[in-house]
Amino acid sequence: MAEMQGTALELRLGYCFHNRALLDLALTHRSHAQRHNERLEFLGDAVLGWVVAERLYRMYPEWNEGQLTRARAGLVRQKTLAELADSLALGDQFRMGGGVMLDGAARERALASALEALVGGIVLEAGPEIAQSIIERLFGNWWLDVSDLAEHKDAKTRLQERLQGKGLPPPRYLLETTEGPGHRRRFKVRCEIPEPSLSAEGTGGSVRLAEQAAAELLIAKMDHD
Repeated sequence: MAEMQGTALELRLGYCFHNRALLDLALTHRSHAQRHNERLEFLGDAVLGWVVAERLYRMYPEWNEGQLTRARAGLVRQKTLAELADSLALGDQFRMGGGVMLDGAARERALASALEALVGGIVLEAGPEIAQSIIERLFGNWWLDVSDLAEHKDAKTRLQERLQGKGLPPPRYLLETTEGPGHRRRFKVRCEIPEPSLSAEGTGGSVRLAEQAAAELLIAKMDHD
């Protein structure tokens, strides 16, 4: 692997590019230049899917195909990848066209795509084995938390279905706090419902996991009441 003398992003990622043009390309949005990161994104997406599938297959020999499929989908989905990109502060080096402002789903998509493009660049420069080791380290605690994704219905789904069954509006999820360094960030989310007026707070290593924890606690409150 390359010596760790690169940018802050590369240090957090755990890989430094020899070919700086390849790194720049991976971090270039289509609004910035004619040569952008979409081809690298295509490659990285395929590699991510394979690495995640192979790791889950080895880690959870008792799971059936459906469980493995749901867990893989949860890990490689846009929201998860965008959260990983945020943990690397990838947006600080992402290059977009002048005047282009991305937020919400568009920002999430751009960050997820850039992370996939980085993976694609690593594959081209260092090969699939190096890329696999970086991906496995990047997902960190997600490998252990992913068991929730393999279930048929997670807490957020169960809560929403319960409210729908009573003709009530869906719950609201509010990000309360974000603490800790990028690679060990902890999120606190409040979940609230108007009828009956209840709320609960959950924490986790990602916004998604914090939302799930809050939803689980709120269900417990509803059952208690």
